Amino acid sequence: MDLPSLVVILQAALSPNPDERKAAEQSLNQFQYAPQHLVRLLQIIVDNNCDMGVRQVASIHFKNFIAKNWSPHESDAQQKILQSDKDPVRDHILMFVTQVPPLLRVQLGECLKTIIHSDYPEQWPHLLDWVKHNLQDQQVYGALYVLRILSRKYEFKSDEERTPVYRIVEETFPYLLNIFNRLVQIVNPSLEVADLIKLIYKTLFIVHVAFIDSHSVEPVLEIPKLLFDQNVFNAWMILFLNVLERPVPSEGQPVDPELRKSWGWWKVKKWTVHILNRLYTRFGDLKLQNPENRAFAQMFQKHYAGKILECHLNLLNVIRVGGYLPDRVINLILQYLSNRLSLLEAYNRKAITNINQLSLTETYRIISPFFTAIDVPFTVLYMLIHHLKRHGSISRNSMYTLLQPRLDVLLFEIVFPLMCFNDNDQKLWDEDPHEYVRKGYDIIEDLYSPRTASMDFVSELVRKRGKENLQKFIQFIVEIFRRYDEASVEYKPYRQKDGALLAIGALCDKLKQTEPYKSELERMLVQHVFPEFNSPVGHLRAKAAWVAGQYAHINFSDQNNFRRALQCVVSRMQDPELPVRVDSVFALRSFIEACKDLNEIRPILPQLLDEFFKLMNEVENEDLVFTLETIVDKFGEEMAPYALGLCQNLAAAFWRCMNTAEADDEADDPGALAAVGCLRAISTILESVSRLPHLFVQIEPTLLPIMRRMLTTDGQEVFEEVLEIVSYMTFFSPTISLDMWSLWPLMMEALADWAIDFFPNILVPLDNYISRGTAHFLTCKEPDYQQSLWNMISSIMADKNMEDNDIVPAPKLIEVVFQNCRGQVDHWVDPYLRITVERLHRTEKSYLKCLFMQVIADALYYNAALTLSILQKLGVASEIFHLWFHLLQQVKKSGVRANFKREHEKKVCCLGLTSLLALPADQLPGEALGRVFRATLDLLAAYKDQVADGDDGDEADAITLRKLAEQSPIDEVDPFVLFVDTIKVIQSSDPLRFENLTQTLEFNYQALANAVAQHAEQRRAEIEKEKLEKSSAATAS
Repeated sequence: MDLPSLVVILQAALSPNPDERKAAEQSLNQFQYAPQHLVRLLQIIVDNNCDMGVRQVASIHFKNFIAKNWSPHESDAQQKILQSDKDPVRDHILMFVTQVPPLLRVQLGECLKTIIHSDYPEQWPHLLDWVKHNLQDQQVYGALYVLRILSRKYEFKSDEERTPVYRIVEETFPYLLNIFNRLVQIVNPSLEVADLIKLIYKTLFIVHVAFIDSHSVEPVLEIPKLLFDQNVFNAWMILFLNVLERPVPSEGQPVDPELRKSWGWWKVKKWTVHILNRLYTRFGDLKLQNPENRAFAQMFQKHYAGKILECHLNLLNVIRVGGYLPDRVINLILQYLSNRLSLLEAYNRKAITNINQLSLTETYRIISPFFTAIDVPFTVLYMLIHHLKRHGSISRNSMYTLLQPRLDVLLFEIVFPLMCFNDNDQKLWDEDPHEYVRKGYDIIEDLYSPRTASMDFVSELVRKRGKENLQKFIQFIVEIFRRYDEASVEYKPYRQKDGALLAIGALCDKLKQTEPYKSELERMLVQHVFPEFNSPVGHLRAKAAWVAGQYAHINFSDQNNFRRALQCVVSRMQDPELPVRVDSVFALRSFIEACKDLNEIRPILPQLLDEFFKLMNEVENEDLVFTLETIVDKFGEEMAPYALGLCQNLAAAFWRCMNTAEADDEADDPGALAAVGCLRAISTILESVSRLPHLFVQIEPTLLPIMRRMLTTDGQEVFEEVLEIVSYMTFFSPTISLDMWSLWPLMMEALADWAIDFFPNILVPLDNYISRGTAHFLTCKEPDYQQSLWNMISSIMADKNMEDNDIVPAPKLIEVVFQNCRGQVDHWVDPYLRITVERLHRTEKSYLKCLFMQVIADALYYNAALTLSILQKLGVASEIFHLWFHLLQQVKKSGVRANFKREHEKKVCCLGLTSLLALPADQLPGEALGRVFRATLDLLAAYKDQVADGDDGDEADAITLRKLAEQSPIDEVDPFVLFVDTIKVIQSSDPLRFENLTQTLEFNYQALANAVAQHAEQRRAEIEKEKLEKSSAATAS
């Protein structure tokens, strides 16, 4: 297709007529693999005479095609782009990527990223030479742009994979330093200079970002070796500090706050703080340096640590004198001060001995300064947390000494004002209260918030340096309270009171533990918090609710004060201002948790639920649902009258949240999180009314649409939560309805397609279907559930790519079939045993081998003669029993049993072995009879001791196991009684065989047999007694 024809087709792709658009898209797809098609698209993209809409369509098509076809994911896939097309694309995209408008540059940048990741260095060896050449002439911006993309290829790579980046650094960083130096010398720099400095910063940041050492699972903060040259490092640091100290140009700054904070020169300032923070993290603690870095770290501390701190404090001082500093820069500096001076110091002092003591929010805040400006894989974040767990972090004693002379100014004139309610807060409160609420409870917003960083700084300062700072800070807060109380209404410092209450709430953990403040908390609440519930200012009413919630768990000397606080919070749930209502609901959760007498809440429960759902109709927030879960947990079955209404409201809220999440198309959207919370709350409700099965019949129609939709690919984000609901509905309902059975195929399709990671979760409802709907499972042919189950289990167990851990639920499901369908699935015994034996031969994990032995045991209990004949036909009978007895006898060094550690596992083995004993002599010869008899006695003795101790062994997978064990027909079978009855049958039907067995028994086994016989009679009597008691209870009811 020639160039003019391609332009016509691209123009048609913009047509408002859907038929024309569709025809154009079909033409593009038809010719996309034609020679020169890619080259012509690139020509159109860079043609300034062409319509911008056409160029944009061309760029998107170009990007998508390259992403899909430049380097096919499958190694054996056919190359669809000719080399004769690739070469000119590579040559020309470098020139054009920075010459096109930003709208198109984004698309070409993504293409360049795909090509570099695929081709460099093997198919594109001269790329680095092009970068070096252009760093020295007029194409500096283009070279920096390409260098940044090139560097990103090695971000988060292993040490071995990262090798090429060292050459990139060695060959380009001297040019970067020279360019940076020239840019800094410019007297009146333009915005283009800021863009160039940003590119240099981002490249520098990337090449020493966290990556994974190939010899360790820990992340390493790596500095390019070139920078360890002190002369080179000093040259960089002089420039960094120059940029940090230099005021940003006043000319050209946007007036609009949103545009101003993202203005190029403020971005440069942010990146400067970012990089200096990173360097201080790397070299700020001599204890963490290896020997070759120690001298360098000493130099860094001596010459630069103090200067960085001074520059940061000078920047913050701009706020104090009324100047402008972007929120992100303030946040970074305060995080730098609090995290490095205080919180991280705690690890070395062992005040926090394990990072697990921190909340997710706190942990994320510690790590976020390093990563919030870049896209960091979750695995890297996880491994950094792992690193902090193992090694603690950085001590900052010397830094506190440097900070101390300016601490009061920082604390009282900069940090505290940042904590106070401000004009921007008021504007958002008035114009968009929903957005005010969202920002207030969004952890991502917290990462960028100066207010949150200020709270963290104060909290960590008084926690780590409390002796010097807590008293004077509390005195400062008390003085604000005094001035507020004494002022007339029109002159009250409402915003300062808001900041003071925020500070008191932020310090709650410290104040609850520290005298004399601990003793004064109740009085503080009464005097300074309770009155604000009736404040004429909305944000103070909200803050009063929040602070009250923070202190709900203190020991009130006067319970009337607890009641008053609770009443205040409940009353504010009807406040005219949305943020007040939201904060009140969140505070309510703390009061419900702390409430010792539920009669305080019980009379107003209907009112609470009504207000709660009104709020859920207005706000999508995960924390709202947490409050509901707390109410349900506390009141349990008392929630029965409200269960249906709660589920209906939560289902409606779920659909609203899902619609919002789909519209926003963002993974971290609060609507998506709230949707998960709704499902979790539904599960909590179902559990609370689990002893009232009739309610499940009423609730099912409400939940069925959710289950049907979310068991498909639409529900991947909430699949686990939906499976939990399905488990409750199939477990506690009086019967499993046909509508619920219609979910079986959906789970099977998901499992076959994409949901293998959820196999353990799917196991539970499948178990319920088979064990509680056995008749339908066995008789229904449309669909054929037996065949469906076999298809799934055989496919998974035969898959050689499946690891042992991945297939664990499969043998458990075979157990469920054999235990629940005894005598009704003879035709399935052979195939299930075959697939079990085949997989057993490839199994390495002892736990899985034991599971397969339990399948054999269940099959023996199902039909011992049939099972033994199948094993003999397969030629594996001797091998199987040899392995089984080996696993039964295996012990750890401590002497405890290595396998079959749980009661259920021992019982299954006992029933299987006992069933073997019942076989006639021609199927079980005397020697085999004796060995099985002894093994069964040993197991029964161990089982008896374990039941007596109440120890169910390893708790791993306990919930799923209980589903299998507690509701199985074998629950009604006592292994001791079965064993004794079986031996009695042998004694009466074949006395000689019985005599031979008993005469060859060793003394210890004779004693054991007598003990088991006595215990069996005891159990027989207990079982009869339990039956009589149940019968009497049923008659009485």
